[in-house]
Amino acid sequence: MNNLNGILFILAAMAAFTLEDMFIKRLSGDVPVGQILMLLGLGSGTVFAAAAVYRGDNLFAPAAWRGAAILRTLSEAVGAVAFATALSLVDISTVAAVFQALPLVITMGAALFLGEQVGWRRWSAICVGFVGVLMIVRPGLAGFNPSVILVLVAVLAIAARDLLTRMVDSSVSSAVVSFQAFASVIVAGGLLLVSTGAEPTALDGRQVGMMLGGIVFGVAGYYAIVTATRIGDASAITPFRYSRLLFSILVGVLVFGERPDAMTLGGAALIIVSGLYTFVRERRLAREQVREQARLLRAGSVVSATPGSTGV
Repeated sequence: MNNLNGILFILAAMAAFTLEDMFIKRLSGDVPVGQILMLLGLGSGTVFAAAAVYRGDNLFAPAAWRGAAILRTLSEAVGAVAFATALSLVDISTVAAVFQALPLVITMGAALFLGEQVGWRRWSAICVGFVGVLMIVRPGLAGFNPSVILVLVAVLAIAARDLLTRMVDSSVSSAVVSFQAFASVIVAGGLLLVSTGAEPTALDGRQVGMMLGGIVFGVAGYYAIVTATRIGDASAITPFRYSRLLFSILVGVLVFGERPDAMTLGGAALIIVSGLYTFVRERRLAREQVREQARLLRAGSVVSATPGSTGV
């Protein structure tokens, strides 16, 4: 039952994030992207600040504002700017398809920078996934859109954010980390607004509604994904993260009139298959490690229990 609930929550989270993307893309036609980011950061940051205060967390605890936590916040800012700008320029289905490469980049980053062991099978899966990315991006071909590079920048920044999250002091609560992330989005949006020379726009009633929708669905998606990871097994819920691509394609077709071509769909399929294989392989290796540790523990217990044994 917990896994079923976890799957439902992960599906709800992916749907919520897709709707947040939809509102950002809709707004970007009339409102500068920098302004959108500032308002989203302000709204969502306020929610998580309130949650942190309610829990009794210190928003400005020294541990939350040094080392890995600061680098994580900077990565969040870069990823938010790149992703939101890409949404304003590229089909939402294409953005979602390329973004599915995130788990592969995280696996690669963990191997290169955190010393995690990645065998040839997973490296092969990563390479296959990147072939899928190239099929979507199509560098040098007629269908190449340079703005898609922004999605790759977002993937790299978000992967760095997730890897740095593992290094943040465990005493810093998730609410404080989330507050930091959205606070950085406010600053990043302001810098983008100034650097592009865009003029802030007064929002009408419809745009205010879409902005509130983006904030509500963004916060709801975050809550749902945290809940899913807490109540469900990772092996059960992780494959359903890829439902975001399906939701994005549906929104792209129904709301924006997009028509993903065969290369985009084929590349997305390669990315998803390689990502799923990498995840399954990681789970299998983790189980083998647990079994080996249990075997060694049992062997040690037998040696300790043997008469005259020192247990060494």
